[in-house]
Amino acid sequence: MAHIHDKIDFTVEVFIVHKNKVLLRMHDKHKIWLSVGGHIELDEDPVQAAIREVKEEVGLDIKIMESEKIPEDANYQRLINPRFLGRHRVNENHEHIVFVYFAKADTDTVTDSVLDHEKGAEIKWATKEDLLEMNLVPNVLFYASKALEELGE
Repeated sequence: MAHIHDKIDFTVEVFIVHKNKVLLRMHDKHKIWLSVGGHIELDEDPVQAAIREVKEEVGLDIKIMESEKIPEDANYQRLINPRFLGRHRVNENHEHIVFVYFAKADTDTVTDSVLDHEKGAEIKWATKEDLLEMNLVPNVLFYASKALEELGE
């Protein structure tokens, strides 16, 4: 997807848990382990983007976890709060504001990305022990560990 703005974009990261494993994928450009995720499109909210990105990248249907239910209102669409928010520099001219979600999947069967540039990406369902051996960047290690702690069986 093209950038919405040349200086900053809004993105989502989704740490998906199935039983006692969390899904990570090798990023096609940066060659580091990250969660599933991507840019939020102009016509969607962050939760819609999270669900879409997961479906496109690994073919999973997920349930985004929320900490508290708030009553529905016909004139107000409540969004599920991200578990964390972050900001990171992509390069000297561009940054991302990141909505970090935790989600559960009913299966660990993934499919290849529907996006050409992401096809064939290495994917791993990682245990808590695996995370410690994967040379993860600190925020990915923290979020993946926290997702397992909160959603693992």
